Amino acid sequence: MEQVLQAFRDRIASATASGTPLRIRGNGTKDWYGQQLEGEVLDTTPYSGIVAYDPTELVITARAGTTLREIGRALSEKNQMLAFEPPRFDGLATIGGIVASGLAGPRRQAVGSVRDFVLGAVLMDGKGDVLHFGGQVMKNVAGYDVSRLLAGSLGTLGLILEVSVKVLPRPVAQTTLQFEMSQPEALKQLNLWGGQPLPISASCWHQEQLTVRLSGARAAVDAAVQKMGGHKANDAEAFWDGLREQSHEFFSDLPNGVWRVSVPTVAEPLQVPGETLIEWGGAQRWLKTTAEASVIRAAAAKAGGHATLFKGGDKSVGVFHPLEAAVARIHRNLKNTFDPAGIFNRGRMYPDF
Repeated sequence: MEQVLQAFRDRIASATASGTPLRIRGNGTKDWYGQQLEGEVLDTTPYSGIVAYDPTELVITARAGTTLREIGRALSEKNQMLAFEPPRFDGLATIGGIVASGLAGPRRQAVGSVRDFVLGAVLMDGKGDVLHFGGQVMKNVAGYDVSRLLAGSLGTLGLILEVSVKVLPRPVAQTTLQFEMSQPEALKQLNLWGGQPLPISASCWHQEQLTVRLSGARAAVDAAVQKMGGHKANDAEAFWDGLREQSHEFFSDLPNGVWRVSVPTVAEPLQVPGETLIEWGGAQRWLKTTAEASVIRAAAAKAGGHATLFKGGDKSVGVFHPLEAAVARIHRNLKNTFDPAGIFNRGRMYPDF
């Protein structure tokens, strides 16, 4: 693998000398995410493979180009999983891309985000230097770590070479319940359940139907079913996979794109016309709407959150929520520190850096 690393260094040195931007890319499963793509492709797939996996420590370490198909096979043999349920995109998504994008699936409401599971990382910066952050054991996650900063950075800070990620056992039992209710009723009920010791691992409201997944010990799941009521869903695994992979029917027709709005779970229904799908106990709200970006972002801000043009639509309005001046300075300072020549994924998050 040293030859691959040297090839990376050579590409970075050449790009720095010529001022040519580099587009860090694995299998391209998330090319649609973020602002317009720019630069020559720097392919991470040659740098792949599981470096270490200790099921007893609940940690797996893999090179950036390793696919989730390979990681999933290794974890399945030990009945473990990436608990934040990242989209796999037919198993072709890479672990480096998952960390860089920060995308998590339905179980995020119960276990946390991608950032919460990153224990350590190895990064090649804009000078070709290899930097090590964090570690490979859970005790190293105490306190703030630069490795977590990489989650959701979209490759703008450098080339992620390797990551160590916490894994969890698969739940012993799992049941999905469905309820017929309006959006206000669903939000109220989700918040009531959220304050109770119920093993809720995922939720979704769409078209007047609330779907809730319960995961954990069999006794806990059975007790929750008795308490919550509703009726058991058919083909529940396919339903949650559809949300995880964004293959659910909601994501199939996007003439104006789809917005992802992050708000407090207790926020009232957003006053924006269009179709809504709600996940994460009310904290993640997907919108298909013809409303102007300014209207969507104003509604999100009023509710105490922010809005992202997740997929499709007119990216000239800005994919990510505009940054406040102080936060923008922090972003620029970080970019200048790790990538002084500004060659990595230029403009992928915000057009000006």
